[in-house]
Amino acid sequence: MEKKSVIILGVSIAIGLIVLGFCIKSGLNSFSDKERIVTVKGLAEKIIEANTADIEITCSVSGDYPSEIVKRLDKEIEKNIKTLASRNYKNVDISELSFYDSKSYYSFEWDGGQQIKVKKDRYYLSKKIIIKANEVENAELVKEELLLTLFENEVSSQIEISVVYYFAELNDFKSELIAESTKNARISGEQFANDSKSKLGKIKTASQGQISIVCSYYGYGEEMSVTAAPSKPYQQKVRVVSTIVFFLED
Repeated sequence: MEKKSVIILGVSIAIGLIVLGFCIKSGLNSFSDKERIVTVKGLAEKIIEANTADIEITCSVSGDYPSEIVKRLDKEIEKNIKTLASRNYKNVDISELSFYDSKSYYSFEWDGGQQIKVKKDRYYLSKKIIIKANEVENAELVKEELLLTLFENEVSSQIEISVVYYFAELNDFKSELIAESTKNARISGEQFANDSKSKLGKIKTASQGQISIVCSYYGYGEEMSVTAAPSKPYQQKVRVVSTIVFFLED
């Protein structure tokens, strides 16, 4: 009886060890499968055009007596507005006064190996004449025409003319770009899985890259060097790079 019990016990232990072995093997295989991953990136880009544009004419004067230079600046603004009105630019806005106090009347410069004291203006004032561009595409041409017109009329103050473009909010098409970049990442992952005789599994981790902007004046963001900037100043290229880690399955 005892011998039979020992045999039964031995068989039970053997069966238990076999089952345990299968479980361990299955667990190891499962663990191994989960460690088989592929990291891919998906790119989405969209060129957008400015909705509106402003032509800003900055008039600046400087001097040592605030009351005097305020009068000079107002005269220059008035003169420039009349000149613009003669060219049918009558609807203009004037920005608030910009004031800078250097808190010094002199600076030191090197001349002939010696440091000399040079008189400079202490106060700097400026205002902007702002014109709404009728056609965004022609804003740069209008800027050049206005610059020539003002100089032809003997503008005595220092002026700078620039174009400021205004674009739609990124949130207007952010979700569209994220969806496209995710789709392109999955396509890259499926290609890799096919090449490795595997199947693309579920997503392990995903990160949406920062939205980056490139235009003819500047560019920043991840891998921006490989992206050509739009040639037209009223255009921007918006891009999103999403990084996704997929599991690979047999």
